[in-house]
Amino acid sequence: MLLSSGVVWRHVEWEDFRAECPGGDPELQRLIWERLDDALDWLVSLGAAPVWQDTENPRTTGKRFDPRALTTLLARDVRLQTPLPAAAEPPLVLATGGFAKRLAEENGLLLRASPWSDGAGLDYATARGAKRTAGMGEFYGRAMPAPPARIREEDFVQLSQLYGRWARIYTDSGRDITPESVSWSENDLAQRIGARAWYVLDGEGLEHARERVEAARAAGGTVVDARELPFETPAGSRVAVHVAAAVTHTIGGIKIDTRARALDGVHVAGVDAGGVATGGYASGLAQALVLGLVAAEELSR
Repeated sequence: MLLSSGVVWRHVEWEDFRAECPGGDPELQRLIWERLDDALDWLVSLGAAPVWQDTENPRTTGKRFDPRALTTLLARDVRLQTPLPAAAEPPLVLATGGFAKRLAEENGLLLRASPWSDGAGLDYATARGAKRTAGMGEFYGRAMPAPPARIREEDFVQLSQLYGRWARIYTDSGRDITPESVSWSENDLAQRIGARAWYVLDGEGLEHARERVEAARAAGGTVVDARELPFETPAGSRVAVHVAAAVTHTIGGIKIDTRARALDGVHVAGVDAGGVATGGYASGLAQALVLGLVAAEELSR
């Protein structure tokens, strides 16, 4: 959460949630969609002051918080960076952040997340008989400037190359992989570009993307005149930016029920759980907030 933009959101319309994440478990999706507003009110009651009272996106609703202030508020009684003991005994809540680090390493992708999200929770649960969901290869991510760009944790948001809808997209070998349409979140592009690709912009596209292109250049990313590429691009192409997919969090994970339960005594919160956004993209912070509250309620019974 500390590395995120701090927006905790849901789709405004239930039907949009289902349409954009068609492989997800409808019962889990409904749980998060119905309970998020009350959960956000609970955060505010703790003293979390929203930076935005809504998301500024007509498709979604929620609140934006300052990530550092919110993390400081919620982590007062949490020992961070503590490895999950292999012999830990229930009851417990798994909240180790999924397996972004493992997925990135296995696929040659960048990591746009905590380096401790290495799948410890997944391994713990599955070793004891918990099931995995579909979508284990899916992730929420962003196109980032490819190496040798310097990407620090504090640059994760500002260096996101969020202008793919105005670009032609090519593999390093010059194959055009531009999709017919791009989702509003551009998460589908992160899945498509993989380890390396080129975003090629014409003059109009550059007007939409100039600030982020210059941020990539300033970070040491490869930004060149499109005519310098070793393959042909459409007439009018101006700039090419070398990009790479970066994993923020995994979408597949441990299978749970609507009580956030994977096994007796083992509950799962956040993106350690799978089956919510399968096939698309939804707020990982909303998933963490609602499932964390549900798990706490169940364990306090």
